[in-house]
Amino acid sequence: MHNQSKMKKIVVLTGAGISAESGLRTFRDSNGLWEEHRVEDVATFEAWQRNQALVLEFYNQRRKQLYEVKPNAGHMALVELEKKFDVQIITQNVDDLHEQAGSAKVMHLHGELKKVRSTVDENLVYTLDGWELKKGDLCEKGSQLRPHIVWFGEAVPMIEPAMELSAEADIFIVIGTSLNVYPAASLVYYIKKSTPVYLIDPHAEMLSGVKNLTVFREPAGTGVPMLVKQLMDSGL
Repeated sequence: MHNQSKMKKIVVLTGAGISAESGLRTFRDSNGLWEEHRVEDVATFEAWQRNQALVLEFYNQRRKQLYEVKPNAGHMALVELEKKFDVQIITQNVDDLHEQAGSAKVMHLHGELKKVRSTVDENLVYTLDGWELKKGDLCEKGSQLRPHIVWFGEAVPMIEPAMELSAEADIFIVIGTSLNVYPAASLVYYIKKSTPVYLIDPHAEMLSGVKNLTVFREPAGTGVPMLVKQLMDSGL
């Protein structure tokens, strides 16, 4: 077994593209709608206050779908990296496909679909039993439970630790994200200048300000295994 302190640290930032290949509908289609809904109607606190039933139903459907899919070759390849590297995944995704695949360290920037939390105390977070969260499901303080999701306009509590991790990376990999969702997109600015950055996305564009960049214009299911093989064989 490699000594953890000597292992190179790989930080991986993943987005909707890696989940899409498992059959999860990605966040938004080209006209900005999400499953026929405007984002403002299902993914903001105002929406929750205005139409709680719609928001509950929307996330119940997302959750139900998650129980019907499995991790893909992209997720599985990242687990393989742990044999030789200290791997930390930072994901913008709210699914648990990285965990299902077996990744040991996964940080969720935008919350977790299979968890719910109190509406009066954000520290009261529970794992939901099954896919359905109903009106009248209460936390121990007696308030309605809400999806454990960072909605638009809400703070992203994990962004500070994610910035610290990005600064520690020996290798930084970006998978399946167009890097236009902030603050997640800002993580690339915390990477050390000398750190090699790999970008895997079929629609990849060059990242401004990133010097040491290699782009794989591939979907995650093929691009991640290619890169992982390269890194595993590299003798790093």
